[in-house]
Amino acid sequence: MQERIKIVIVGGGTAGWMTAAALSHVVTDRVCDVTLVESESIGTVGVGEATIPAIKEFNDKLGIIEPDMMQKTGATFKLGIEFEGWKVPGETYMHPFGAYGKSLQGMDFHQYWLKVRQQGSAQPLEHYSYSIQAARHGRFAFPASDASAIASTYSYAYHFDAGLYANYLKEMSVAKGVQRIEGRVAQVLGKDAGEGIDTIVLESGQQITADYFIDCSGFRSLLLGQQLGVGFESWAHWLQCDRAVTAPSAPMQNLPPYTRSMAKVAGWQWRIPLQHRTGNGYVYSSQYLSDDEAVHSLYADMPSAPVTDAALLRFEAGRRKVNWKANCIAVGLSGGFLEPLESTSIYLIQVSIQQLLKLFPGKVPSPALTDEFNRRINLEYERIRDFLILHYAANERRGMPFWDNCRTMEIPDSLTEKIELYSSRGYIDQYKYGLFSPASWLAVLMGQVGQASTYERVCDNHPVARLTDKVESISSSIESSVMGLGDHTEFVNDYCKSTLSERAHG
Repeated sequence: MQERIKIVIVGGGTAGWMTAAALSHVVTDRVCDVTLVESESIGTVGVGEATIPAIKEFNDKLGIIEPDMMQKTGATFKLGIEFEGWKVPGETYMHPFGAYGKSLQGMDFHQYWLKVRQQGSAQPLEHYSYSIQAARHGRFAFPASDASAIASTYSYAYHFDAGLYANYLKEMSVAKGVQRIEGRVAQVLGKDAGEGIDTIVLESGQQITADYFIDCSGFRSLLLGQQLGVGFESWAHWLQCDRAVTAPSAPMQNLPPYTRSMAKVAGWQWRIPLQHRTGNGYVYSSQYLSDDEAVHSLYADMPSAPVTDAALLRFEAGRRKVNWKANCIAVGLSGGFLEPLESTSIYLIQVSIQQLLKLFPGKVPSPALTDEFNRRINLEYERIRDFLILHYAANERRGMPFWDNCRTMEIPDSLTEKIELYSSRGYIDQYKYGLFSPASWLAVLMGQVGQASTYERVCDNHPVARLTDKVESISSSIESSVMGLGDHTEFVNDYCKSTLSERAHG
């Protein structure tokens, strides 16, 4: 039998306890011993009140009972993100969690919809998205299990309290054998021979050795950045927002099943409906707006009365040049951060854990596994980066210095190519690695770049009248099905009603 591997996670919060929960569920019993070191005196950022559908896959693999988790974290369902004023003030579009329409004989829906739109008549693209129509009408039901049904063409995520989610995973992990040690790290000792970490020393004097150390220490990057000297690659010249002010407000009476993202003078403001509170935050560039101005603007655009004072977060968009070096793996903010737009922070935690499990090493790190992990994580960061930059670069908010700068800045060649391929023929590549699907890219490209100039020529094999009948049939099916759904707020109250109060759990 192979010798058990000892893993120490430094830092709790969402990243630490997601990592501990996954390890304890998948490999602890026979493969490794897991210890998590955290200090209650060190606050956590608590990234992510809003998530994307990948989180459901993570929870399902851990055997989490969905209504129980939602009740204990004040969660609601999320079908997408509404972007208000990102192209020009007054216009909105939605990024849905699901497909547009249905493909037809190998043709993507948006390709033959484009032919109908140009040569016949078709409604705006969002009329053919089940998740958008359900979100706009405030309705919710679980996707249909029948893959042929139009009600199977979407997925969902959650709005939840990230701190309570971490606590939920903590209880699960400790029950499965993860050892939790309370304490602050005072010193990190490197290996006598070769690169890597040998021991962490706590303020109490306790020394903890391990085969692998997982750095969940947040922006400090205590192990990977400070101890092992892995440099930080800044993307602040593309993603110029560097601060956020946040404050919860009272819960809304009607809970919309989507996140709102509202463009503002120097950034954007989110609105996230939880059962026990409403999450609010203004993400902005300190070059164009003072902290006091940001707080004032945040409060002015809240949907309900604030329940705490505003908190300030400073950050810089970018990533560590590698997320795994020697026997140290960064998970979460210690490895990088790309700002809250599109709710990717928890996903980047999740994908790091998933890749670690796929490439799980022996007691001694393998350079081949390390290199492959870093290659995959770097691709994830770069493709999310491009997707986020698109939102800022493709704006027409003229006369506003922040937005003028974003519109005229040089963008990565990879994003330029993506825009050009879409604009000329509606082409959107399907990544093997990388978060966002063609439907996600299509939502933002249509919402901010505009309609592609032409469509795939294969669509000309079909008469426009036949394609018109097809798109009309899809629209009618979506409308009739969505109108039969129940109210989202009522669904949440029946399925997972929470007894949390903001003052007790904020």
